Amino acid sequence: MKSIFVGNLPWSTTDADLSAKFSEFGTVLSARVVTDKLTGKSRGFGFVDMNDEDAPKAISAMNGQKWGERELTVNEAKPKSDNRGGERRSFNRY
Repeated sequence: MKSIFVGNLPWSTTDADLSAKFSEFGTVLSARVVTDKLTGKSRGFGFVDMNDEDAPKAISAMNGQKWGERELTVNEAKPKSDNRGGERRSFNRY
């Protein structure tokens, strides 16, 4: 299984829309649009999980394609890093 990052999604895109769009290129195992925790609104990107053999076709076909008025950015998702940005760092000030 490969996870695909899909950026610059139209704001109205749903999980089902994302799944349907990528199912044109093979089996979609899951599709999710990332939403803001407080407002529930789309953050404009999402992830699609596909079979290893289908993912490269979908990435090359969808990267740079227009969806609505937006041009998609599509590439293989990078693993989550340990530092998720929410950690506070202390700096010594002298």
